[in-house]
Amino acid sequence: MTQKLLSTIEDYQNALTEKYAPGQPSFFTLSGPLPASGRTDTVLAATPTMTAILKCYAECGENTLHAHTTEDHLFIVLQGEANFYGPNGELKTIGPLNGVMLPHGTFYRFRASAGEPLVMVRVGAAALKSGTIFDRIGMDGKLMEGNSKENQHEEPVLSGKYFGPV
Repeated sequence: MTQKLLSTIEDYQNALTEKYAPGQPSFFTLSGPLPASGRTDTVLAATPTMTAILKCYAECGENTLHAHTTEDHLFIVLQGEANFYGPNGELKTIGPLNGVMLPHGTFYRFRASAGEPLVMVRVGAAALKSGTIFDRIGMDGKLMEGNSKENQHEEPVLSGKYFGPV
């Protein structure tokens, strides 16, 4: 199975547009490439106000403390463990079939535990009519791109393995 890796906002916008079927149900399979390093995103379904993305992080992969300004998020762990951190160092570790709801404006970061890749479903829903789903800020209040060095992005190296059916 060959899948284009999403690395720019344009890549994400195109993938989201391809998945949007106005007036039609969107069926999907929880399947995506597992990275040996870095992280991958697979768009599962999308509407103008809601997205479903399969997020796969290599063992110990992480991102930086940030908040989404226009979207509420829901994460559900399918494989591995996610260590979620708050702005004051708070820590909650969750494993398979556990999740977290993050209202827009909530600062968080997460890190995959050692041992196996982290696989999560991320559902985003528009909370405000202004802005875009890509609006995120760092603790300094400045905009931060998801696939930026500032957000600890590294180009993924695929392992050749997949989560779910191929």
